[in-house]
Parts: sequence; C-alpha cells; structure tokens
Amino acid sequence: MWGAPGEAADSYYKARPECTDVPRTRFKIKPGKTLSARKWQAAFSPDGHLDIGKTLRRIQHGGIHPSIRGEVWEFLLGCYDPESTFDERDQIRKHRRVQYARWKNECREIFPVIGSGKYITAPVITDDGTDANNADMVNTLLPRGPFDKKVIQWLLTLHQIGLDVIRTDRTLVFYEKQENLSKLWDILSVYAWIDTDVGYGQGDVVCDAYLYTGMSDLCSPMIILLEDEADAFWCFERLMRRLRGNFRCTENSVGVETQLGYLAAVTQVIDPKLHHHFETLGGGNYVFAFRMLMVLFRREFSFCDSLYLWEMMWALEYDPDLFSLYEEPGSETATAEGSSRVKPKSTRQCGKYERENMKIKSSDAPLPISVFLVASVLKDKSSKLLHEARGLDDVVKILNDMTGNLDAKKACIGALKLHKKYLKKAKKT
Repeated sequence: MWGAPGEAADSYYKARPECTDVPRTRFKIKPGKTLSARKWQAAFSPDGHLDIGKTLRRIQHGGIHPSIRGEVWEFLLGCYDPESTFDERDQIRKHRRVQYARWKNECREIFPVIGSGKYITAPVITDDGTDANNADMVNTLLPRGPFDKKVIQWLLTLHQIGLDVIRTDRTLVFYEKQENLSKLWDILSVYAWIDTDVGYGQGDVVCDAYLYTGMSDLCSPMIILLEDEADAFWCFERLMRRLRGNFRCTENSVGVETQLGYLAAVTQVIDPKLHHHFETLGGGNYVFAFRMLMVLFRREFSFCDSLYLWEMMWALEYDPDLFSLYEEPGSETATAEGSSRVKPKSTRQCGKYERENMKIKSSDAPLPISVFLVASVLKDKSSKLLHEARGLDDVVKILNDMTGNLDAKKACIGALKLHKKYLKKAKKT
C-alpha cells in the first residue's frame, strides 16, 4: 500500500532537527489518489456548489494534499454547507470572524493577556476568587473583584491551558514561534469562555497512572492548517461538537467512559475471547484505550499520519446535514447559508460509514467510527494481547509499542469491516 511512488508529506510539517524520536510518517501524496488542489477546485460549480460525494470518494482513496487540507476540513467538519455558494460562504466567514472577535474582546476585558501575543503558565487566581500569590506581575492586569462564578472558573483554567500549550506538538518547528503558541492559547481560552458546560478539558488527568492531554491536541492542527485565527477557532469548535461529551467531567466520572463502554460492548461481540481476557486482567472498563478515544490517536501516529487518519474518518462518516444540525435555528449564519431549506438526505453525499448507518432502523444514535477504529487496532493485536499480556501494564505496553507503526488506511478499512460484522452479530443476539 505504501510502496507506490508518491511525494513525502513531512516537509509540510517540519520537525525540529534535535527531535530524533519523532514517529516516521507513512502517508505519501499520491498523484491520482490524493485529493489535489486541482481536483478540489474542479469539484465546485461556477457559483460555488461543492460536489461533496466525489470529494469524499477521493479522500477515502488517498487523503488530502496538505496545501488544501484546512479548507477541505472546514467542509468535513460542517463549517459550511456543500450546497452553499461562494458568496454565501464569504458572508458567513465574515460573520464568524466578527463573532470570534467579539468573544475575544470579552475575554481581553477580563484578562488583557488575551490577544497580546503572549500566554501565561502561572495561576492568576485562587478557588475563592482572590489573586494567586505566585503571579503578582500578572495579577496587576486583573480588574478589581469580586468576580462572578463564571469568571472565576475561567480564570482558574488559563494557566492550565498555558501549561498544555507549551508541550503540545513541541517537536514541530511551527511552535518554535511564540506567536503560534499564543494563538493556540487564545483559541483555547476563548473556547473555555463560551462553552460554560465543558469549559477547558483538564489537560493533565491521571486515570490509573495513564496520562493524556486533551483539547490542545485537537486544536493544534487547526492553527497550523488555517492561517486566520478565527477560522481555526470555528474549525476547532465544530470538532468539539462531536467530542465535547468526552470532556464533560464530574467528581466520579469522565465523559469518555461512555465510549469506553461502547468499545467494550463491540469487542465482546466481535472478539469475545479477547474481551474475556481483558475482564480477567481487571481491564473490563477498557481504560487502557482512554487516550486513543480522547484525542483520536494523536499519540499513536506521527503528526502527519494523524491528520490523514482524521480526514479519512470524517469522510467516511460524513453527514450532509452536519451544517444545519450545528447551526442554531433562525441564526444569522443559518439564514446566510440558506440552511432553512429542507431536503431529503442523499446517500451519494454521505460517507461510506454513514451510508451503512442509514440502513439501520434504530432510534439510537449510531456509534462513532472512532470506537470501531480502536476495536480494529485491538483485533489486529489480539493474538499478542492474548499470549503476552499478563496484566494491565502489559496491555498498555503492547499498545504503546504501536506508536508510529500503525497504518491509518488499514485501520479505517478494518473499522468498516468490524462495523459490518458487529451489526450482523448484534442483530442475531
């Protein structure tokens, strides 16, 4: 699969020369398979309507050329309706940039470091709303209190966002520039301000000694792919529409545990022997797969390969109703895009995974393809896990050893196969 001639994509996401342990990239830009800039432009009608069906098929065959990846992702994530025109998209882009600037100004009025080209890593406030003693220089920027609960909660997260920012994709040359680190900090800070339900998913969470990083890993590619900060923010916001439930935490649970439960149910159906082995080891809650689901394999693949995996996933489960589902009814953006028109969903405009789900007559929401991706990886390593894992530490080690050695396209093909197998077996039970 990877032996065919093609252009290496590493040059688009350069690693710092001193970083010698970066996972190798398997993805290659293949003429005739990878969605090129020429093919992308040809997919639009003269007034801007996108032939999304043809585009999805191209992406599923060979991914997206890095030079157009950002603008294609905006469609895959539901930022724009493929039925919209160039003029309609210009209108909504302008509106969203204004909205982001408004939110950013709200944040800047509370804490002027926002938008300054800098970021902070020291606490600025304590739980009771008073200045933190170890950040006197920063605290001179704070307005006088008392602060309401929302402001206190937001200010408490800012230093944690900064700590996550400085260790996110630190092997990339791109993040040697402070302005790029600051942009990542600004976007995550603004998102934490507007999403009062989830806020900022704590970056460092230890779950049975298993460390993972969250939202910063998901946001980072948007900063790199989209030059305008507001456009990157909205792309991230749309991704979070899918994943925010994973970051919703209580004192006793983390949202991603729901997907871990789905993974356990799927594995029990398609590989009962492996599931029983995990239960015997005390891993029936599948916490060892926590990170893979939380940040969509960002740590198991090279940076470039993880982007390839993401776009393959999004193309496979693409739903042409995404835009209208995400927009608030009657909002300016919905009106601008003409999303009020209701049309029957065309299977031609759906991804392959979504088409399979449409055949199922069920009131339950379909499982995300990410669950079957993890199940596919576990299935592929089933023999090794059964014969070598004598405890959960062994399971984690075997899965960690996969870093840099996974094939994104193979994993997606495996996920589709397991999905079909699961549906057949689930019907019989």
